[in-house]
Amino acid sequence: MLRATFAGFSTAFSSVQSNQKRLDIVGQNLANMNTPGYTRQELRTSSLNHTHPVSHYMNGAETVVGFGVRMDTVAQIRDPFLDGKYRDQMQKSGYTDGINTALTQLSRFLDESKINGIHSAFVDIQAVLNDMQDASKVNDPILESELRTKMQALTNLLNDADRQITKAEKDEFSRLDGTGTNENGAVQEVNEILNQISSLNRLIKDDQIFGQPALELMDERNRLLDELSSYIPIEVTYYKDAAHDGIDENGDTDSQAALNEVYHLDGNGDPFAKKDWPDDLRVEMVYKDKDGKTQRLTLVEGTVGTGTDNIGKVEVNPSLAQNDPFDASQVEMTFTGSKYYKDGKASDALLNAETVSFTKTPAAGNPPTASLSNQFPEGSGSIQASLDMLWKDGSTAGIADVRGYEFYRNQLNNLAKSFAEVMNEINIQGNKDANGQADSTQYLLANKTDNSVNGITAANIGINTQWSNGSVHIGKSGESANDTVLNLLEALQTTYPNNTLMGGAFQNVNLNGNTFADFMNHTSTILANDAATNQVSLKTNVTVLNGIQESRDSISGVSLDEEASNMMVYMSAYNAASRLMTTLDEALNILINNTGLVGR
Repeated sequence: MLRATFAGFSTAFSSVQSNQKRLDIVGQNLANMNTPGYTRQELRTSSLNHTHPVSHYMNGAETVVGFGVRMDTVAQIRDPFLDGKYRDQMQKSGYTDGINTALTQLSRFLDESKINGIHSAFVDIQAVLNDMQDASKVNDPILESELRTKMQALTNLLNDADRQITKAEKDEFSRLDGTGTNENGAVQEVNEILNQISSLNRLIKDDQIFGQPALELMDERNRLLDELSSYIPIEVTYYKDAAHDGIDENGDTDSQAALNEVYHLDGNGDPFAKKDWPDDLRVEMVYKDKDGKTQRLTLVEGTVGTGTDNIGKVEVNPSLAQNDPFDASQVEMTFTGSKYYKDGKASDALLNAETVSFTKTPAAGNPPTASLSNQFPEGSGSIQASLDMLWKDGSTAGIADVRGYEFYRNQLNNLAKSFAEVMNEINIQGNKDANGQADSTQYLLANKTDNSVNGITAANIGINTQWSNGSVHIGKSGESANDTVLNLLEALQTTYPNNTLMGGAFQNVNLNGNTFADFMNHTSTILANDAATNQVSLKTNVTVLNGIQESRDSISGVSLDEEASNMMVYMSAYNAASRLMTTLDEALNILINNTGLVGR
């Protein structure tokens, strides 16, 4: 039998339409090949014979060639695996970049290879003592004044270094909450991203319900997810909402109600077509609790609820920015989850969403310890980098895996305290009172807050005011008047804790086997090694990130060569379909005008 008159035209027409649409998409891809975040698009099609329900009820279906091509949807070309790998790598790059920023700031005033700082001050003090070691010069007030000036310069450098560390801590805190800057901190950025993702979730789903793919909105959402992963570790899940997940209110998957959520049912309750319902998107923050177990907190839960019901937030204690001196141990970050959980339904306590606090708790002891209530997995975003630099000191049990600001403050405090203890004790022993006893008032270095020898740190070390006004002098008691100067000079050249000066009186002074000057170089070397190691990690992470990005671009990016090749293929198919219509027209013309002429 002859086929329907215009069936061939319909098949050819659908081919022309689909190839025209493909050419339109090629043009869209080429127009956006340099648009940040743009994902290459493609037309997904299927044979009408396989997708149209009527074809299943036709007689002689085995001889039916088909009714053309159906344009199903315009879709993005993405690889979810590469997206996940890219965001994992973004976390590592964000972490090492944050650590690099912090260590670079510290190196500006602690890197003794680039500045004439504390190490040079010790050398200057030693040079003056060398000039004073001659017994004839011990009583020279000019040299003693010069020694006092050099020690004053050293204390000023230690004071300034401590202030710089405090400033670095405050700057780190500002990078978290934006305090003192004209830019958003990480907290504001994360909250803004969460709000935008929530808004895009609703816009995308609304468009998809009404038949619009909303691909450009999905591009923006993917860009935001990539950015969010540089701050905190996240996992992204696509899922069907509770009304379309194929699970009824009793948890059954094979009931009539469950089937009706996923399929169109006929009069007998049997499915005959699957419902095309768009996915929702969930964003979860990954963290480790105090026991080291991996946990997740839902920060964006699809499109459920209204307003901000489906999103969480992050907060940092704002009052800490005004603390002076800044106390990093008081920093507290709180993540509040969405009011809706993984089942897409409201929690039992709607107004009491799950919260996760990140805090540091010091504990007394010898040696002291500290614990963190929660923390992120290793190398997970810039927020973790800030918290590590603020909290971890490289030595305290429980938080020793990173040398943060407190480590370098402790190094300076140790140096200041040790130097003051040694210098003061030597000068006290070199000054005898009327009873021939060491005069404990003849100390050189003091705590500036009360001019005592108690609680000396890098922040408060200074010159004894009695030395400045002439009541205290360099000691001259002993077998020779220059014994104290010689002992001071020897103390500067001695390594600690291997000190044998004065019968090992300073065995408790521990500078890791360094002199005072070398201890500063030792600290600078630690900083330089940390910075170099982190820079290598940063370069490695960026290289890996770029490699993953190239892999993503090879799939999702627009290639000029590939699009040009596609253009030729689609144009050839377009021409062939057009030629088919011409051929069918010629055949129809013969059928109409030439059939039945014999015998007239």
